[in-house]
Amino acid sequence: MDIITLLSTAIGLSMDAFAVSLSNGTVLKKATIPQTLKIAGMFGLFQGLMPIIGYLIAGLFSAQIVAIDHWIAFGLLLFIGGKMLWEALHEEDCNCESVGDPTNLRTLFLMAIATSIDAMAVGVTMAMTRTDLLAPWYGFLICAAVIAAITFVFCSVGVKIGCKTGTCYGKRAEIIGGIVLILIGVKILLEHLLG
Repeated sequence: MDIITLLSTAIGLSMDAFAVSLSNGTVLKKATIPQTLKIAGMFGLFQGLMPIIGYLIAGLFSAQIVAIDHWIAFGLLLFIGGKMLWEALHEEDCNCESVGDPTNLRTLFLMAIATSIDAMAVGVTMAMTRTDLLAPWYGFLICAAVIAAITFVFCSVGVKIGCKTGTCYGKRAEIIGGIVLILIGVKILLEHLLG
């Protein structure tokens, strides 16, 4: 995985959490720094942990799937990106007032889990597409840290934008994120088929 692919993946993965952070900012109307850090920190933490879990799980079965790993990576990213597109295009208009307290630890935990499940599948993909950035044994940890950091930044900005605008732009963010992940899947498949 090269740095451009990693950054694109991290941005794509962060879009679900960014969309929810926009909604959370809208509900809060005036988020304090601790509230913003709590929301962004929880989303960043889970977006960083899930790829590690996916990577470790895939490592157990890598010998059995090495011949079809590029198809699996393509399929997972196509599914994740397609799911993001489907949800963005078929969800009801944003009803940000129904969220409740977005800084409640239980609510925040559930939102962070829900928006980071896709990152576990990306961890599986990382285990199957070892390249320069992932060559060292700790490379997947660096990738997970980059994903966590980018998600943290996007969510911090999302909360602030949501507070200022009072509206939700999460649908557009999810559409862009879905397209980016699908394109990365196509790139992985083409590299293996043509390379």
